Amino acid sequence: MNKDKKQAILDAALMLFTRQGYHATSTASVAKNAGVATGTLFHHFASKEELLAQLFLSVKQELADEMRSALKGADNLEQSAQDIWQAGLAWAMSNPNKQLFFQQFCMSPALSLEIRKMAMEEVLGFLGALLHQGQEAGVLAQFPLDLMLENCHGQFLATTQFFLDNPERWQQQEYRQACFRQFWQSIARL
Repeated sequence: MNKDKKQAILDAALMLFTRQGYHATSTASVAKNAGVATGTLFHHFASKEELLAQLFLSVKQELADEMRSALKGADNLEQSAQDIWQAGLAWAMSNPNKQLFFQQFCMSPALSLEIRKMAMEEVLGFLGALLHQGQEAGVLAQFPLDLMLENCHGQFLATTQFFLDNPERWQQQEYRQACFRQFWQSIARL
């Protein structure tokens, strides 16, 4: 039962933060929309900042799990990257509210640098390992790894925003392939 209340709070926060913004959303309104007492919210989350951080990490973990599940032991890194990329985009298109949350908060000053780094280094750490593997194999450009991760993240956000704004393009194989080719060309060794 407690887990259900915590999830209800996270779901309400997701909806309200994306619709109203972080600063315009009170903890009382989150609790009300979750159908719990404000005290229950604070039992699970010490502050609104902690609620935002937990929500961010939870949704990022969901995306990471989906992307990781696409790793099928492909013969080459490019195919693995394409599988991960397409799985991430499919998740974003199936979860537009969660992706909108990322669009709004991944660079927000409301979210601490520590939480953003945790999301990139721990939750999405397998991506850094793949990039490093590609650099070691001579397949990927020899740019600083942390910079490459941020670049990949930025391209993913831009691509998902394009497809969310133009959902008819998501149905077109040409566009799905083109977005991966652009991404791959930005990290591949020339």
